[in-house]
Amino acid sequence: MALETYLRNRLKKKDILLMTHIVLGYPSLEDSFRIIETMVDAGVDLMELQIPFSEPVADGPVILKANQIALRQGVTVRECLDFAGEVARRFNIPFLIMSYYNILFRHGVERFVSVMADKGLRGAIVPDLPPEEADEYLMAMNSKNLAPIFIFSPATIEKRMKYIASFARGFIYCVARKGVTGAKTSFSDKLGQYLVRCRGATPLPLAMGFGVKEKYDLDFLKGKADIAVIGSQSIRIMEERGISAVGDFIRSLW
Repeated sequence: MALETYLRNRLKKKDILLMTHIVLGYPSLEDSFRIIETMVDAGVDLMELQIPFSEPVADGPVILKANQIALRQGVTVRECLDFAGEVARRFNIPFLIMSYYNILFRHGVERFVSVMADKGLRGAIVPDLPPEEADEYLMAMNSKNLAPIFIFSPATIEKRMKYIASFARGFIYCVARKGVTGAKTSFSDKLGQYLVRCRGATPLPLAMGFGVKEKYDLDFLKGKADIAVIGSQSIRIMEERGISAVGDFIRSLW
């Protein structure tokens, strides 16, 4: 089933879907599995699995630290892809890879995408790869029926949004503000107006991330976006209160 079809079927049953984000290998691969298991049990609809990178330019301090620790502990791209394949086989939700283009380039774009497809992954988010430079990536993704997820920001003009959307599949990731992940976002009329612009640029489902932290934020996004994305906040909770608390946090959002 195509990722977009899965999302639309889920949206017939829920007002808004939830996508969570983890950094593979943080605190360890064993803990990553337990976190995923806890999140799936709590009802998340899809997940992005970040392959650690030394310069994660879109990520704030919480996710940056997780990347650094995972790399320091020696987690490799191959281990991450094997791990992603295992959780894709074990759990009945879509999993996406999130990483930066250097990872794909060093691995070999076609080879990387082929491995993703073989492992049962459903798409990828590569935030530093614009569509103008993505020919090889897009060709490989389309050949394997995987979803290349592209990004809108509040600074993206309508013409550019439509151009970006013409290359996207699955959904569009709408970042809530300029800057990096994890900082405070104002869920206000201005954000709602931005999502109206996003909706006018594409028929694809819209995901909203960067600063989603609590039930109020999901309630605000209902009717404006289709997917809420939570990353830094779930890592904070895991660090402060343990993995089991992450499940309680996810359940509190509904």
